[in-house]
Amino acid sequence: MALERYAVEESISRAPEILVRLRSHTVWEKMSVSLCFTVQGFPTPVVQWYKNEALITPASEPGKYRIESKYGVHVLEINRHYACTKYNLLVSNCLMISPCSVPFPLDVCFTHIDVRLLEKFGVTFGMEGETLTLKCSMLITPELTRLRPRAEWYRDDVLIKESKWTNLFFGEGQAALSFTHLNKDDEGLYTLRVVTKGGVNEHRAFLFVRDADALVMGAPGAPMDVKCHDANRDYVIVTWKPPNTVEESPVFGYFVDRCEVGTENWVQCNDAPVKICKYPVTGLLEGRSYMFRVRAVNKAGISRHSRVSDPVAALDPVDLDRLQSRWVGSLFITSPGDVHIPGPPTNVHASETSKTYVVLSWDPPVPRGKEPLMYFIEKSMVGSGSWQRVNAQVAVKSPRYAVFDLIEGKSYVFRVLSANKHGISDPSEITPPIQAQDTTALPSAPGRVVGTRNTRTSVVVQWDKPKHGEDLFGYYIDYSVVGSNHWESSNHKPIKYNRFVVHGLDTGEKYIFRVKAVNAIGTSENSQESEPITVQAALTCPSYPYGITLLNCDGHSMTLGWKLPRFSGGSPVLGYYIDKREAHHRNWHELFVFASSEKVEDLTENSFYEFKIAATNIVGIGQPSDPSEHFKCETWTMPEPGPCYDLTVCEVRNTSLVLLWKAPVYTGSSSITGYFVDYKEVDVEEWSTANEKTTSHHYLKVSDLHEGKTYVFKVRAVNEAGIGKSSEVSEPVLMEPRPGTKEIFSGVDEEGNIYLAFDCKEATDASEFTWCKSYEEIDDTDKFNIETSGDHSKLYFKNPDKSDLGTYSIAVTDTDGASSSFVMDEEEFERLLALSHEIKNPTIPLKTELAYELFDKGEVRFWLQAEHLSPDATFRFVINDQEVENNDRHKISCDRSAGIIDMVMDRFTIENEGTYTVQIQDGKAKNQSSLVLIGDAFKAVLAEAEFQRKEYLRKQGPHFHEYLSWEVTEDCEVLLICKVRKHLEIQVIHCTPDGIRLQCSLKYYMEEMKVNWYQSEKMRIGGSEEVAWMQICEPTEKDKGKYTFEIFDGKESHKRILDLSGQDRGKVIGGLPDVVTIMEKKTLNLTCSVFGNPDPEVVWFKNDKQLELNEHLVVSLEQGKFASLTIKGVSSEDSGKYSINVKNKYGGETVDVTVSVYGHGEKLPEIKPSQAKPRPIPPS
Repeated sequence: MALERYAVEESISRAPEILVRLRSHTVWEKMSVSLCFTVQGFPTPVVQWYKNEALITPASEPGKYRIESKYGVHVLEINRHYACTKYNLLVSNCLMISPCSVPFPLDVCFTHIDVRLLEKFGVTFGMEGETLTLKCSMLITPELTRLRPRAEWYRDDVLIKESKWTNLFFGEGQAALSFTHLNKDDEGLYTLRVVTKGGVNEHRAFLFVRDADALVMGAPGAPMDVKCHDANRDYVIVTWKPPNTVEESPVFGYFVDRCEVGTENWVQCNDAPVKICKYPVTGLLEGRSYMFRVRAVNKAGISRHSRVSDPVAALDPVDLDRLQSRWVGSLFITSPGDVHIPGPPTNVHASETSKTYVVLSWDPPVPRGKEPLMYFIEKSMVGSGSWQRVNAQVAVKSPRYAVFDLIEGKSYVFRVLSANKHGISDPSEITPPIQAQDTTALPSAPGRVVGTRNTRTSVVVQWDKPKHGEDLFGYYIDYSVVGSNHWESSNHKPIKYNRFVVHGLDTGEKYIFRVKAVNAIGTSENSQESEPITVQAALTCPSYPYGITLLNCDGHSMTLGWKLPRFSGGSPVLGYYIDKREAHHRNWHELFVFASSEKVEDLTENSFYEFKIAATNIVGIGQPSDPSEHFKCETWTMPEPGPCYDLTVCEVRNTSLVLLWKAPVYTGSSSITGYFVDYKEVDVEEWSTANEKTTSHHYLKVSDLHEGKTYVFKVRAVNEAGIGKSSEVSEPVLMEPRPGTKEIFSGVDEEGNIYLAFDCKEATDASEFTWCKSYEEIDDTDKFNIETSGDHSKLYFKNPDKSDLGTYSIAVTDTDGASSSFVMDEEEFERLLALSHEIKNPTIPLKTELAYELFDKGEVRFWLQAEHLSPDATFRFVINDQEVENNDRHKISCDRSAGIIDMVMDRFTIENEGTYTVQIQDGKAKNQSSLVLIGDAFKAVLAEAEFQRKEYLRKQGPHFHEYLSWEVTEDCEVLLICKVRKHLEIQVIHCTPDGIRLQCSLKYYMEEMKVNWYQSEKMRIGGSEEVAWMQICEPTEKDKGKYTFEIFDGKESHKRILDLSGQDRGKVIGGLPDVVTIMEKKTLNLTCSVFGNPDPEVVWFKNDKQLELNEHLVVSLEQGKFASLTIKGVSSEDSGKYSINVKNKYGGETVDVTVSVYGHGEKLPEIKPSQAKPRPIPPS
């Protein structure tokens, strides 16, 4: 059987024959490819694949190659091919070996060029006249000369081309757009699009361009977006957009200037300002090119001019098309015919109307003839029946014309005639009546304005479109800090949408917003102001955690640590999702934890694991971190400690920073004794150690760094066995303080409590202020109290003592590293304690302690003066531990404005010996001052007071002013000299309710002196040691005469005479009623007779206030006897008490009149007459 089988096989054996050979392939990079061929032979051929002469097996590069052989078809599948390679195969059986090869060419085509944008341009602010460049660096992979991407720049989705205003650059890994001279026309949303065959990468940001400083204070900003429309042989319409006015006065018009291309001669087109943002410019020279610019005008002056428009040619559009067509090689053949005089124009109509002009348009006559055409326009006011030629002096060459000098509100009809050198045509058909009026109205104010949070420096503003907003250019948005009443413009070029992001705001500040709409007529009224909004980032998912570190491993679990997300998304982080998987496995397994370090259980020993972590907050789950490196699950047994983790950099200043870290979870064979901190510049390989000796703290201030350089840091823990694993390298840190960096400051509040405070404008609702002492979080509520409100936090010391000395720090989460520290040394601590004690136990500073002084009458004054006393200050006098109140014996007073408190004692006696004290309290502040008068000190004061009193009494009568003295004259005579002073009297007259009182003041009086009054029968006599008086009761004409007062001092009589005869005080004789009622809008006249000798002075009062005279209130005094008050057109406000004051030097009186005013249809008020008598006025 074996021999027979061999014979059969021998008869059918054949060498390998390749039926379908391998062919060359051109494929895209990273693309999978399959190489196939078909072979037959017997025995079955063996196929071997080779790459660059090296045998290929599936085990050589797992996952890259797959080899199949079925039914003579052999396949080599290559996964993600990269470069040019030659593949061979060897087919063999026992009869023959057949080689075959397939080359992959070097010319590889790429399906996708990877473009990654690196440094991107952000929101940019510029000013008119400046130069500016927007640029973006990028990484292009692969960078091939013949397959370069295309960079395109857009402004508000309009493609930007190279011009004299903009320069474009793309190359060397950078795309840039440069502005040679910024104008508000350049403001807008800029987009960079990098286009490849595989897709588009784009980035966009807004460019704001504010007005240049005005040439005249208060003048408006320049107009913008000047464009030309409907250009013809001698005519063009110029349009523009108005500037925004915030603090400036409104714009009331514009001037349009033109300049012929190739010259610098600018000519103003309109004599008076045009009120709308559109103007038809006439009088152009055919065939010439022009540029235009516009200036705005308000009451303060004229603005800078706008950017000049693009050049426009004064040509008929048909001629312009002919020229352009001839340029590209087109040929026009016309057959004008034998027309001489042209026909009339057709389709005459008003293409545009406004309050100041009407633009007429028409079609040229058909046929038009060979000769050039001109046009004449005629107008007629409806109903007048007469026609007036508008352009009698200058013929129009364009089929369009602006007619000015029309009367507003009147209707006109128009007709047009065409002409050439052969003659004038018949008039065209008459237009329907046309009225000069604006077809577009001023827009109404936009509706409700709402601001919402966006970023730390921007707010999204949205508003309702105006109810009446035809042909809008867009909107202007203004903003103001709450309470400042100062408005600024956000955008300087109208934006078309009813949503806008306002950038450049201060973090944590409160703003309000308003919007106004803009069209060709002008700007609307301001919308209502939005509700105040605080500038904070919008709520988002947290950013990803980073820096995943293996902290410990026991063979079945791993302890991981990671750094918190840089930003929490405006809401506190609620927890973390940990995804784990074994190396080379596809599926991730999820685990939720709360802390920033966690033990992951149920792991397989000696297996490799990788992890990724995502944070979550109230909004949702953020992006996961990049997968960690592969960690091997094996038990740690090394004697050195494990790595430190959670390296945090804070308090970054120009040359120093503070580095914080957490102790290793794995301590090794012994406890940790200290730490080394290493650092280096980013571009340097060698590490430096910041501390020569280990530090036992979990923080270190690293100094002597170089400003402007970027550093990275790492920490190594040390125990008795040696130095352990290094921590993960920190994030790069640029050595410069953050913008707006603030420091901790100390102080004492109104209650005397010592505190440390810190302000952080960057703080959000999710930010937490973490106070530390020696960089360990403070949790001792018995010694400290923390109060945080908004962007402000305070650390209060409850019972300050020496143990509170040390370094205090604060860090604010969800910010760009806002942090600070404060060293509480002994000097600062003592200063704060002293200030606290002063506030808790305040004293009123005294200018003068309690003192005394003596007056001429023997009175003793005790007084002191404080630095300052408020109106609420209180005080008291205490003598010998008994409070003294204000009375006749102790006259106590206080001048709080001057801070003087005093007490005057009329009689100072032997009983007044003792201690005098003044106690003062002003709010919480207190003070007191004492004066001790006992023994010899008191006797001296008492003796001086007695002496002064006796001297005062002696001097009240006749007394020696200078005692007897002698001198020898030139004649050898002895002269005895003394001076004697007598007492003085002063007489006064007083009017009392009972009559007239005659009063005489005395300097001195004794009981032995005799006093007599003469010339009066009805009198009462009285007096005291200082005053003698006589009362004349119910005086009449009979009481006139001379009154004599006589006093006898024992040696002689002293008389004083007062003449009361022939003197008449001022008085009202009659004519005035007690009550007057009068109807509204009538005229009231109050008249009376007055008398007095000499003539009295008359003054009118209302409600005891002197009248202010005007056209409504008129007074008069005729012949010195007749006084009157006239009130024209009385009203209810004129109701009240009116008084006439009649007075001369001998006195006078006041008479009252009550006036009541009632309205039409009202009942007559019932007012009872008063029985008030005239009130007397004393003499001057």
